[in-house]
Amino acid sequence: MIHNDILRRLRYALKLNDRQIQQVFALVDYDIELPYLASIMKKEDEPGFQRCRDSVLSLFLDGLIIKNRGKQPGKEPVRLGPKERLSNNEVLRKIRIALTLRDDDIIAICAKEDFRISKGELSALFRRPDHRNYQECGDQLLRNFLNGLAKTRRGEKPAQADGQAPSNAPSRKAKGDGKFKGPRKPGSGKSGNAPRGDKFGGRKPGGDKPKSNKAKKGILVWKADK
Repeated sequence: MIHNDILRRLRYALKLNDRQIQQVFALVDYDIELPYLASIMKKEDEPGFQRCRDSVLSLFLDGLIIKNRGKQPGKEPVRLGPKERLSNNEVLRKIRIALTLRDDDIIAICAKEDFRISKGELSALFRRPDHRNYQECGDQLLRNFLNGLAKTRRGEKPAQADGQAPSNAPSRKAKGDGKFKGPRKPGSGKSGNAPRGDKFGGRKPGGDKPKSNKAKKGILVWKADK
């Protein structure tokens, strides 16, 4: 799931027009021009499409936090460097802070797409990447969350609004049994021994180590409501 998809789905869910998006970026001192904004709102197969950079999406989410919760004294947004990446976990965490979502809210939003997730599983998503209970947030989980957010905020089917045929599938589980596989255990062996079909859609337990969390430099520090 590329950042363009995330930004476009957020824009739809939160009912933001071009001018409002520019105002959100202005809160983090980023002047986004309308032609560039239009290009990153396009789909990959549309003429004029440009990829949305990690730093741009990070600044938008930081601006959304400031818009909804105010600017925290002494805390300034830090732009990600060219080689720093914004993970799905960080995207979900920033949205959670910006919209003041509790665990129960996120669970209810995912349920709009028939996607089930427990509080324990959510807790693993918001751990530090070097924590032993950390779980990577995959595209499937984030996509269902954003679709559910659009349904919650607009009362419409986001698939129809995005020009896609709505799915008739009764459940949005990943392939396999869809159960939470639990945290990665230290020294858990090779990736070939890891169970397939993790509902998070991310890196399997026992696989490669998580990427460096340098991208966390770009996160504003807010204490999310519990």
